Amino acid sequence: MSARRIAALDVIRGAVMVLMAVDHVRVYSGVPAGGPSPAVFFTRWITHFCAPAFVFLAGTGAYLYGRRHDGLARFLLTRGAWLVLLELTVLRFAWTFNFDYAHYLLAGVIWVIGWCMILMAGLTRMPIRAIGIFGGIVIALHNAVGPFLVGLASKQDGVAPWLFTILYAGFLADPVGGRLMVLYSIIPWIGVMAAGYAFGPVMLAGERERRRICWAVGLSATALFVILRGLDLYGDPRPWGGAGPLAFLNTTKYPASLSFLLMTLGPTIALIPLAERSRGPLARLFAVFGRVPFFFYVLHIPLIHLLALLVSKVRLGAVSPWLFENHPMGNPPAPDGYTWSLPLLYAIWAIAVAALYLPCRWFAEVKERNPSPWLRYL
Repeated sequence: MSARRIAALDVIRGAVMVLMAVDHVRVYSGVPAGGPSPAVFFTRWITHFCAPAFVFLAGTGAYLYGRRHDGLARFLLTRGAWLVLLELTVLRFAWTFNFDYAHYLLAGVIWVIGWCMILMAGLTRMPIRAIGIFGGIVIALHNAVGPFLVGLASKQDGVAPWLFTILYAGFLADPVGGRLMVLYSIIPWIGVMAAGYAFGPVMLAGERERRRICWAVGLSATALFVILRGLDLYGDPRPWGGAGPLAFLNTTKYPASLSFLLMTLGPTIALIPLAERSRGPLARLFAVFGRVPFFFYVLHIPLIHLLALLVSKVRLGAVSPWLFENHPMGNPPAPDGYTWSLPLLYAIWAIAVAALYLPCRWFAEVKERNPSPWLRYL
C-alpha cells in the first residue's frame, strides 16, 4: 500500500472528527457528561473513541510522513510547538469567547498531541521496535505506578506538583500565575502516540497481513478489556463491581486508564480492515474530514459556539451569559431552563457537520494541489 495516502485512515479519522463534534455540541447544550439516562450516557460514551484514535493515528501519520519526507524530527518538534501555542490562544478563545486568559487556560487534546509530537521528535531516533515497546509499557503500567507518583508529588513544594499535574494527574495546575486546566496529561498519551507510530509499518504491509494484524491486535485488546474490567483485576481506579453495563463501560478518561484505552483503541484498530472496504457517500464524507482533521478541529469549535448563541437567542429571547463562561471545564452549571433536549443537541450537531463539509473539501483540494510546506501545519 502506498505511503502517500491511506484511505482507511482518512475514513477513520473523519468518523472520529464527526463523533467528536457530538460531545462538543453537548458542552454548550447544558446536557451533563454522562447519565442519568442511557441516552445521555451513550451520547457521551460514543465520543470516548475520539481522543484515543486521534492520538494513535497521529503517531501512525508521523511514521508515514517520515517515509516520504526528510526531517521528521524537526517537523514533529515545530508542529508540536505550534499546536500547543494554538491550544492556549486561538482554541482557548474559540471555546470561551472571552479574553480572561489570566484565570483560565485550557490544555485539551490539541495540547497533548503537541507535547507528544515534541517528545516523539526524540523518540524517533530509536529503533521502531523500541518505540513500540516503550508505548506498550507506558500504556500497560501507568496505572500501577500512578498512585505512588500521586503520593510523592503531593508531598513536594514548588514546581513539582504542577509539573506532575501536566505529566500525569491532570486538571488544575498553576505554572505561570494563571489557571491551567489540564484535561489530557502527557502520560499515558505519549504511550498511545508511540504505539501508533510503531503501528505504521502494519499499514504498509500486504492486505492479507494487514488485516490479520489489525484483527489480532484489535480483538485481543478488546478481549483484554473485557477480562480486566469484568474481574476488576487491574487497569482502572474506578471499579464497577458488577453494578451494571453502564458502570462497566464507565472507565476513567482523565487521566486515561488502561481500561479506557483498551476499550476504545481495540475496536478502532479492529475496524481498520472494514474502513478499507467502505464505499458510498458516508465513507466519502468521512474521508474528506479525515484528510484535513486539524482544519476541521479549528473550525468546528467556534462554529458550534456560534450556533449555541443562536439557539439561546431563539429559545430564550437573549444570548445567555453562560455561553461566555470558561468552557468546557471551568464553567458553572447551566442556568435553570437552559438545557437542551437530546433531539436539539443532535440537530445542531448535524447542522455543524453539514456546514463544515464544503470548507473542508476545499482545503483538502488546496493541500493536494499545493505542496507548500506551511500547509503541513494545518
